[in-house]
Amino acid sequence: MSSSHNVEYQKKELPAKIRTIGLVLFIIGLIGVTASYFTDSSRSAFNNIIMLSFLTSVGLGSLFLVAVEYVAGAVWSTPFRRIPEFLSTILLVLPVVVIPLLFKLGDIFHWMHPEVVEADKVLKGKAPYLNVEFFMVRVVLFILLWILFYYFITRTSKKQDSTFDPSLTKKNIKLSAAFIPVFGITISFFAFDWLMSLEPHWFSTIFGVYYFSGSILAAFAAVTFVVVMLNENGYLVKGLTNDHYYSLGAFMFAFTNFWAYIAFSQFLLIWYANLPEETFWFLQRWEGNWIYYTIGLIFVRFAIPYFGLLSQPSKMEPKRLKIMSVWLLFAHWYDLYWLAMPNYSKDGILFSWIEIAFPVLSVGIVILLFVQLSKKNNLVAIGDPKLKRGIDFRL
Repeated sequence: MSSSHNVEYQKKELPAKIRTIGLVLFIIGLIGVTASYFTDSSRSAFNNIIMLSFLTSVGLGSLFLVAVEYVAGAVWSTPFRRIPEFLSTILLVLPVVVIPLLFKLGDIFHWMHPEVVEADKVLKGKAPYLNVEFFMVRVVLFILLWILFYYFITRTSKKQDSTFDPSLTKKNIKLSAAFIPVFGITISFFAFDWLMSLEPHWFSTIFGVYYFSGSILAAFAAVTFVVVMLNENGYLVKGLTNDHYYSLGAFMFAFTNFWAYIAFSQFLLIWYANLPEETFWFLQRWEGNWIYYTIGLIFVRFAIPYFGLLSQPSKMEPKRLKIMSVWLLFAHWYDLYWLAMPNYSKDGILFSWIEIAFPVLSVGIVILLFVQLSKKNNLVAIGDPKLKRGIDFRL
C-alpha cells in the first residue's frame, strides 16, 4: 500500500507454472537453435538475424515507450509503465544473441570479402561505411548505449518505489530526452546494418522508418498482452479500466496504419522511379515461392490487424486485445523473415523446424527474464507521483 498516493497495490509472485513454461520453451529453443547450427549453419545465421532484430524491436521499442511517457508527461500509462521497463531488459541479452553471428559474418554479408568489394564498383563506393571494422564498432557501440540508457532509466524508476522522491521523475525526463534522439539514430542504422546490407546493392531512404514502425508496433503488442494478462489476474493496481486498454488498442491500430503507410510509400517511390538498382529488391520478392510470402504480408501485417482493431469496442475488449497482440508479434516476425530470408534463398523456402526453434527460444528468454524481474521488483511503479492520476484516467 502506498500511503502517499493512496493506491492499493500488493506485490504478488507470478505462478510457478509461468516460469516452468518459460524454462521449457527456453530449453527446447536452445537445443533446437544449437542443433540447427550443426545442421545448416548459413540458414541458422539468417534466422539468428531475424531473432536479433525481433528481440531488439521488443526490447528497444519498450524502452522507447518508457522514455516517451516521461518526456510527454503522460499519465494513462503510468500504472503499467513497469511492464515495458521489464521488457526492455531484453537488451541485456542482445550481446549473447549476437555472438553466434560474429562467427558467420562472412557467410551472411558478401560485402565483407575484400576481393568481392574490389571487383564491384557499387560496393567500393559503400566501403567507407560497409567494412568489417566500422561494422563491429557500430555493433558494440549501439548495444552499449542501449544498455547504459536502460540501466540508468530503469534504476531511477525502481529507486522511486522506496524513496517516493519526485525529483527522480525529473531526472528520468532528462535521461529520456537524451535517449530519444539516440534511439532514432541507432535503430535506423541497426536496420541498415543487419537487414538492408544483406543486399548491399539495394538501398531505401526510409528503411529505417520502416523498421522503426514495426518495432514500436511489436513493443506495443508485447506490452498490451502482458498488461491485460496481469490485470485480469489481479497483479496490477486496482482501478484499471477499459479506458486504459483503449489507449493500448488505439496505439496498436495507429501503428498498424503507420507501418502500412511507410511500407506502401517505400514501394511506390521505388516503383515510380523504376531504377534497376532499386526495383530488383522487390522483383526478387515477387518471384518463385516468395510471391506467396509477399501477398501474405499484406494480409498478415496489415489487413487482419486493421480490421481486427478497427472498431472502438475491439480496442477495449481484453480477449480481442490479447489475440491481436499475439498476432502482431507473429506478423512482425513474418515481416522480418520476408526482409531477410530472400537473401539466403532466391526461390523461396518453406518453414522447417529451424524456423520454429528461434522464435521458441525468443519467447522462452522473454518469459524467464520477466519472471525473474517480477520476483525482485514491483510490477507497478508505486513511487511515481503520477500513479494516482494514471489510475483515475478516463477517456
